[in-house]
Amino acid sequence: MGSDERPPPPLRSVRGGPLAAPAPLRSLKARALQWLAQREHSRSELRRKLLPHARALAAMGESGDDGGADPAARVDALLDWLQAQRHLSEERFVESRIHARAARYGNRRITQELAQHGLALDARSAEQLRQSERDRAREVWARKFGRPAADAAERARQARFLTARGFSAEVVRQVLREAGSGADDELLG
Repeated sequence: MGSDERPPPPLRSVRGGPLAAPAPLRSLKARALQWLAQREHSRSELRRKLLPHARALAAMGESGDDGGADPAARVDALLDWLQAQRHLSEERFVESRIHARAARYGNRRITQELAQHGLALDARSAEQLRQSERDRAREVWARKFGRPAADAAERARQARFLTARGFSAEVVRQVLREAGSGADDELLG
């Protein structure tokens, strides 16, 4: 047996370990269900995540059950099926996003984030957030600062922080006034 007949050495990664086996191909439905099992997604977000995979499958000749339809049409059909089966729900997505964000962000930030997904708050949720905004802003302020500002520069910094978190200018004024820092109107106006 000559030295040319030996099998080639296993491929190694840059760090010296063996390369991982390539990930098995998964169907679009399997990917979507895996992502939805991890957390709620909006339709637009799930569509954006699935399209590259649908295009890759189409390029490899994996037509699936629909006979090789356009990748965007395949994704849209899958999203329709997911909604019909109640795996994908925009109401649940809005609720989960509110639950995840309300403790740290104001109404403007939550509304803006939902708008990026093409969604809006329903009247009941919007009213609940509006009623709790001052309390939520007070808790965020207390976690970050905990004591009144010593000077105008610190008051401005605290006001900018709360405003950047999406709390309204009026709520920021109230929180800083209650905290004893007496926020000036010109800081937020």
